[in-house]
Amino acid sequence: MWSRFDTSWLISLFGTAVGAGILFLAINAGEGGVYPLIVAAILIGPMTYFAHRGLSRMVVALREPTSDITEVSRQYFGRGAGLFITVVYFLSIYPIILIYAVSITNTVDSLMVNQLGMEPWPRWLLSLILVLAMSAVMIAGPKLVSIVTGWIVYPLIAALAFLIIWLIPHWQLESFGQMPAFGDFVSSVWLVIAVLVFSFSFAAATSQLTVSLKETYKLKAGMKAAQIIKWTTVILTVFTMGFVWSSALALVSKGSKTHVKQTCRSCPISRTA
Repeated sequence: MWSRFDTSWLISLFGTAVGAGILFLAINAGEGGVYPLIVAAILIGPMTYFAHRGLSRMVVALREPTSDITEVSRQYFGRGAGLFITVVYFLSIYPIILIYAVSITNTVDSLMVNQLGMEPWPRWLLSLILVLAMSAVMIAGPKLVSIVTGWIVYPLIAALAFLIIWLIPHWQLESFGQMPAFGDFVSSVWLVIAVLVFSFSFAAATSQLTVSLKETYKLKAGMKAAQIIKWTTVILTVFTMGFVWSSALALVSKGSKTHVKQTCRSCPISRTA
């Protein structure tokens, strides 16, 4: 049975994965052309699901309700290897935190100056306030996190759906007839997958998801975690890849990166970034 508790975690995972990066994701992904994007669209769903499900299964392996990824690593692989895995796990998340801290500071600063007509604040002060505000939400507990992510995610889903439909009349389907050279194709696929993996990652919340499910569902936590991760992946793929495809088809003409950049100057997506 699917519960309201499950929905709150699904929204939290979606909000963890989708952030400011989606504003430049479509432009970067579309520069390689349509065919690399087709390959990436086929691969990204299974990659996202199995990677996060594997991380969740590691946490489920220990029956203690409060055991997270760091405790699992230490008990299964020993103190030294467990510390190494914990450090690698931290390093995989830390760059994302830095990128989003910079992105949210840039976005709020642009909103204050360009849309609200305010004088720019000192960057260090604005960044400090925003980071402290986000940290306060996390410290306040899962209930407040669920409420805040709900306020953010539902409008975001609606905005993505609107943009997907709004861009349809601007699609340029002639790009389907242009097959890139093999070397360019492989390079583009490699770069597109790297960008999409970053945009689809909710590993930072997967450990806490599983810990919360162990407390609520006990022995069924693994099955429930897999179900929530599956539907999170489906929603991410539908809306994020839908946005990427719609933007790429609207922005790419004759495979020209110059045209992409010129078009983006007048695109509402770039003006809101």
